[in-house]
Amino acid sequence: MANEKIVVEEEEIVYKERKRILFFGLPWTFTKYMITADMITVDTGLLRTEENDCYMYKVQDVKLTATLIERMFGLGTIICYTGDVTSPQLSMVHIKHAKEIKNYLLKASEAARLKRRTINTQDIGAGGLDLDGDGIPD
Repeated sequence: MANEKIVVEEEEIVYKERKRILFFGLPWTFTKYMITADMITVDTGLLRTEENDCYMYKVQDVKLTATLIERMFGLGTIICYTGDVTSPQLSMVHIKHAKEIKNYLLKASEAARLKRRTINTQDIGAGGLDLDGDGIPD
């Protein structure tokens, strides 16, 4: 019993990318991005490392930006707007194949929400309406 190991099922990594410096798009940084079907993981740092995870079902929207220099070197920046407490905006900066990864994230996040049967709601400010005109908000 003392030597029992807990085995966590390893998922297949769909995309593995590194943050690149803008000059020629070379991967000389210590930031790695790993994307599986259920999770996005960002590893940063050399001496003090940090690993940040975000479940795919928490990704609400994805945005792709590319400056002129990024486009010259085939790079882009993806910003994921999430419902995650630690990272409401998860950025993947200066990565290759950015458009392909963005499209995958949109499809995978929707599939993960359907699988978990979760929905995203937005507050459109209609909470205090008096629909029947009796002076009491409905």
